[in-house]
Amino acid sequence: MKSIEMTGRTVEEAIESALKELGVKRESVNIEVLDRGSKGIFGLIGSRPAKVKVTIKKDYAALAKSFLRDVLDKMGVKCEIHIKDEDDILKINLVGQRLGVLIGHRGETLDALQFLVGLVINKDNQENEHKKVILDAENYRKKREEILIGLAKKLAYKVQKTNRCVKLEPMNPYERRIIHSALQDHPYVTTYSEGEEPFRKVVIDLKK
Repeated sequence: MKSIEMTGRTVEEAIESALKELGVKRESVNIEVLDRGSKGIFGLIGSRPAKVKVTIKKDYAALAKSFLRDVLDKMGVKCEIHIKDEDDILKINLVGQRLGVLIGHRGETLDALQFLVGLVINKDNQENEHKKVILDAENYRKKREEILIGLAKKLAYKVQKTNRCVKLEPMNPYERRIIHSALQDHPYVTTYSEGEEPFRKVVIDLKK
């Protein structure tokens, strides 16, 4: 990320000079005040200028769109890329026809693309600057979530009736969280995960 240090008679003057030098608007940068400066005595003795560091913010949406467009073109997939940057989450929705190739078996291809987008946009970021990515296509994730919630409730009823635990098929962390969340307030059953990735699975069991 490009940054510049600038001085001025005041902090505001230093900021304006930096913005002019970078050719950007204030909302496109992060500003760090390095020194508020001092007028000194009578404006002469001991005076020093204000100093700021202005850094251009990373355009996560542009980076993600450029990467995905390149990948989709190489795959021969034509679709629109809709992106929203909300609450520190980059929400990407692919809109088009016959996008099954992007979803893959139980969303595996979609998860892989989501992971790659995350790597691209978070490159060179500090540890505390990680931007989360949610990639969807044809509302697959919402549909899958509804299916998993229904499955969780159905199996919880089975466990309650048979008094025997049920082990689900291996799922990725995202899908396991859906099952756990769907049954976290259930009065009779509890859930936990067992096994190692990528074969980790959810177990639904009666509460002790």
